[in-house]
Amino acid sequence: MQAEILFIKTSSLGDVVHHMPAITDARRHLPEARLSWVVEEAYAPLARLHPGVDEVIPVATRRWRGSLFKPATWREIGRFRAAIRARRYDAVIDTQGLLRTAIIARNIRGIRHGYHGVSIKEPLASLFYDVRHRVEWRAHAIPRNRALCGLALGYEPKLSLDYGLDRAALVGMAATTNVAKPYAVLIHATAQPGKRWAQAHWVAISRGVRDRGFGAVLPWGTDAERASSEAIAAAVGIGEVPDRRPLDAVAALIAGASFVVGVDTGLVHVAAALGVPLVAIFIDSEPGLTGTVGTGPITVVGGKGAAPEPAEVLRALDRVVGLAPS
Repeated sequence: MQAEILFIKTSSLGDVVHHMPAITDARRHLPEARLSWVVEEAYAPLARLHPGVDEVIPVATRRWRGSLFKPATWREIGRFRAAIRARRYDAVIDTQGLLRTAIIARNIRGIRHGYHGVSIKEPLASLFYDVRHRVEWRAHAIPRNRALCGLALGYEPKLSLDYGLDRAALVGMAATTNVAKPYAVLIHATAQPGKRWAQAHWVAISRGVRDRGFGAVLPWGTDAERASSEAIAAAVGIGEVPDRRPLDAVAALIAGASFVVGVDTGLVHVAAALGVPLVAIFIDSEPGLTGTVGTGPITVVGGKGAAPEPAEVLRALDRVVGLAPS
């Protein structure tokens, strides 16, 4: 009988990317299993890019929080609950480890696995699991996810890191866009104010990219971020500010880039997962816990409480990509 496995990793974007190697591990060790994934609706297009996933079940907890008193929201919640209860699973694995995801797990039929209370940020979540696994608390998110899934499914994740994403296939998707090549993707937008880098710094980086013979693409997610992208492009006189796109199309745009420069946010982790040459700028977070990890050339500059200067970032770019101004 085909094993039914359900993973719960809903958000945020970086967390979703960091869960992908665990999906690859599970597919390698259980090639005949049916693998399903509960993920926040905005990130579902990216989750569907992983070839090991048989079914993506979108959830809309972020959107529901803003309309909990509307009957339509509760009808939608009811449909989601019906979807996750449509099958009985041999294993339900919550790699998020939060109370809200543990509640989702509790509504699913099957043996529920999660982190032990000493291994997660919200220990109460562990009360909702049938089996609790101890995993190193201070380890990076990727080995934590891989270890938990291995413990739940009965294997040791020793194989090399593989996000399951096909950069070459995505480059083919990117070829259908109107962005002139060669180009760099500059990721300045982030929802967390502490991680933002000064707009003047991004203008300096854009000029450095231009001087090295590349166009610049400045993706965005909110109206305010779009305004910032447009201001940076206008200040330099170059720069493509694309329309807002679903995540699979944004991933294709990143896959087609010659390199990426960005702050610690989800799209930077997409670049790392795809093996695109990357300079990651850390300002208010610890690279050792959630930093960029991938098979391509990566340099991390800055650190928690240590914002770098543009010149340092450009020097790192030259090391990563082997460039110098013309």
